[in-house]
Amino acid sequence: MASMPTNKNECFDQQGRPRVVITGMGAVTPVGNTVDSFWDAVVNGRHGIGLIDSEAYPGTRVRLAAQVKDFDPGNFLDRKEARRMDRYCHFAVAAAQEAIEMSKIDFSTMDPFDTGVIIGSGVGGLSTLQDQFEELLVGRGPDRISPLFIPMMISNLAAGHVSMIHHLKGANYCVTTACASGTHAIGEAFHKIKLGYLKAAVAGGAEAPITRIALAGFTNMKALNMTDDPNMGSLPFDARRGGFVMGEGAGIVFMETMEHALERGAHIYAEVSGYGATADAYHITSPDPEGKGAGMAMKLAMREGGISADEVDYINAHGTGTPLNDKYETLAVKFAMGEELARTVSISSTKSVTGHLLGAAGGVEAIAAILAIRDGVVPPTIGLSEPDPECDLNYTPNIAVKKNIRAAISNSLGFGGQNGSLLFRKVGQ
Repeated sequence: MASMPTNKNECFDQQGRPRVVITGMGAVTPVGNTVDSFWDAVVNGRHGIGLIDSEAYPGTRVRLAAQVKDFDPGNFLDRKEARRMDRYCHFAVAAAQEAIEMSKIDFSTMDPFDTGVIIGSGVGGLSTLQDQFEELLVGRGPDRISPLFIPMMISNLAAGHVSMIHHLKGANYCVTTACASGTHAIGEAFHKIKLGYLKAAVAGGAEAPITRIALAGFTNMKALNMTDDPNMGSLPFDARRGGFVMGEGAGIVFMETMEHALERGAHIYAEVSGYGATADAYHITSPDPEGKGAGMAMKLAMREGGISADEVDYINAHGTGTPLNDKYETLAVKFAMGEELARTVSISSTKSVTGHLLGAAGGVEAIAAILAIRDGVVPPTIGLSEPDPECDLNYTPNIAVKKNIRAAISNSLGFGGQNGSLLFRKVGQ
């Protein structure tokens, strides 16, 4: 456990760089539109996977998705402004607002250039793109394309809208690394603060990919589970797994220097201690079959955090439920931790509950890792009843486990072999 500083010098690491902490979180997910509702569902194993409305997605062969429910952007935005944003931006704005409110930050006391916004998205405004393309080809032609098409579609506008709403003028951009986007966004924001370019940041991922074209594309590349049973849809590390279930949502954290957090009396949920980013340099969709790329990302995160593998008590795995990912991520954990320690660390995939939120997954799963530290509980991998012999580690099947978690790693592995790992540590209260 990292101790709570008793003097200003302890707010810096051994190299004299600021320590960075999480003081706020926000979540919009298929199992709840707040952090509390999300976490309650995750810990208690209630998934958010359901049947797709066949009338809304005509011709789609896949039957399941993990959709956000009972979400009204009008609760966060003026109705006119909401109509000028894609759904993924709605999610980002809502999650960012919750994170900022939880942090109790008063931006009026800060230089606006001291706070950045870095929000990742794998595909951005895909529903806008699909709608406008249909308008072009089968509708009223190019002259009827919306003048808002481009700003609604491009993937950097989630960060842009959050910055404009809260008047934040620091570094502002989008990380697009497929399913690792949210993790990389948090990691890059962490480094911006660590290196002194920012004092605080709003960071995470947002995605709204559940569209006919995305469902068709992922179906035809055989990435999605084709069952019509929601309870069998997302089965990470299980021998019966047959692909992932597409989800949507956003996960956003508010992070700042420990010194700044303590000065204003903020509640600290965890310390961001390390970040690793690597490439497999192997294949456009398949992970490295030796697991060394993902394993090295974990090693780099631990190295930056100054801890050894035996201090990591929990890993929130990428755990998509695809045959190759889960097998090779198991090898990655063994490479990072060593065979003996790999068998003792608690691991789980919260995608068994939420489905796969693509570019938002890393943001939501970082929040799961932080809350696991806060509450001393390892969330379960639900549906895991037939372990795959090639996935032979402790994946916390079906029931949450109470455990003192000193440090947790959250993994994300993106198409193109782009890996990211975040290390969070408990801070003594």
